[in-house]
Amino acid sequence: MPADLTPIPVEGVTALYRRFRPGRFAELRGQDHIVRALRGATRDGRVVHAYLFSGPRGTGKTTTARILAKALNCERPHEGDACGECPSCVAIARGASLDVIELDAASNNGVDDVREITAGAWHQTPGRWKVYIVDEVHQLSKAAAAALLKTLEEPPSHVVFVLATTDPHKVLPTIRSRTQHLEFHLFSGETLAKLLQDVRQAAGLTVDDDAIEAAVRLAHGSARDALSALDQLLATGVVDEDRAPSTELVEGLIAEDAAAVLAALAGALRQGWDPEQLAEALAADVRQMFLLEVAPDVADAVDADRARLASLGERLGPARTVRTLETLGRALRDMKSAPDKVISLEVAVARLARPDLDTTTAALAERLERLERQLALGGPGAPSPAPPPPVAPLSAVGAPLETPAPVAGPAAGVASPEARAEASDDASMRERFEHRVVPRTSRAAQLVLRSAQVRSFVEGRLTLAVPSEEMRANTEVIHHGLVRALEHEFGHLIEVRWEVDPTLRAAPPARPPRPPQPAPPSGDAPADDDVTVEVESVGEHLITEMFPGAEEIG
Repeated sequence: MPADLTPIPVEGVTALYRRFRPGRFAELRGQDHIVRALRGATRDGRVVHAYLFSGPRGTGKTTTARILAKALNCERPHEGDACGECPSCVAIARGASLDVIELDAASNNGVDDVREITAGAWHQTPGRWKVYIVDEVHQLSKAAAAALLKTLEEPPSHVVFVLATTDPHKVLPTIRSRTQHLEFHLFSGETLAKLLQDVRQAAGLTVDDDAIEAAVRLAHGSARDALSALDQLLATGVVDEDRAPSTELVEGLIAEDAAAVLAALAGALRQGWDPEQLAEALAADVRQMFLLEVAPDVADAVDADRARLASLGERLGPARTVRTLETLGRALRDMKSAPDKVISLEVAVARLARPDLDTTTAALAERLERLERQLALGGPGAPSPAPPPPVAPLSAVGAPLETPAPVAGPAAGVASPEARAEASDDASMRERFEHRVVPRTSRAAQLVLRSAQVRSFVEGRLTLAVPSEEMRANTEVIHHGLVRALEHEFGHLIEVRWEVDPTLRAAPPARPPRPPQPAPPSGDAPADDDVTVEVESVGEHLITEMFPGAEEIG
């Protein structure tokens, strides 16, 4: 039997997590930073009057509080640890010690409950220390928390409070400031597997390694859940490992395959998943994907699950991950009052798989992000079979141009006398467009326009060609801003039309140095108004396009 694993005799109870609960600091696993802090404090006489233990469920918060109470009252302590054999240690292990008072704030959260236990704080008990353990302290009512705070402010010298919580941010700041905060972490899969293997040996269990691996997967970093899963296997011979098909669903989203996503969803529903439960399970996995992408230390996923979700999140990308979370959140809200919850979920995943079906700002931002990635990688990827037509691209302003034939039938109400005079100075118009109009557009628009070609610029109409149909579809997002920039430069409305020319190649991300701008012709806008207006992100672009002139505050 491992030296740090001693079964606790518990009458009438056979649950593994009760029988093999650690009873000394030396038996605690996976929380070495906690052991060092508390064992050193008891050994050197540096125990504070209040501790706050926080962390996910099943990570040893309450168990560690009891071990601390043992070490403080042990008759034969060794290096700050309890002996586990003296009458005081045995009484605490059995829950029969007068030196340890426990309160479950989840079910006893009223002010009277707190006053009842703190009223005896000044009374002496047989041991050297009286230890109060308050579990789920964040669930105390405001009045109860205020009553506890009063005792924490002026505690008796022989009293130690240990407050345990899964959500420390919900604990009153005035209480947190009067405690020493110790954070418990989820256990790694390796630590849990070793624990279960040692339990198997100590208890003489007949379970194979596959069963232990299944219990570790189900535990999600919780030692208590791992032992409970192993108990279930011993009792039934199987482990309930039904999991939401998040991998299949996310793979379908990555591939933008609506049929695959809906098929995975239908399969899960046939297996008995409730639509709300399925959406919640998927949202939980997508949340972990997002955290692993932007703040890995905050994510709860461990080992194999962590690697799986990290890979999916990287492939899905931050923008789509956030949109998925937002869409699932709206779907869950809609399901509360929907006559058919399945339809709400099906519509949500269909929109996620097909961004073109979603007209929200987040979906448009996602399409722009994909377009930016495409441009940065060199465009659609198909090699150009022939050189482009003899029409100057935007990056070659100043090159000789052929003046295209006038386009008959301009749109009614668009052309003006000034517009009809444009054909006489086509090169000048193109140069003004390159050096004075394009810099006035958003960053996203500039990415598109660098890969475009001017087909014609006559009679109040600008015709631009882009390399792919996908790029043309995304021009609707930048169209309004481009029209406004043209109107600002030329003083009247310019009609913009888009064409697709697959022979074009997308421009590289880097641009050549911009030549000095020519002086504005007389009659143009004042010089101090001719400045380059750029945005730093797609999100900012969308805001400026939708709300011109708006300023961000706060």
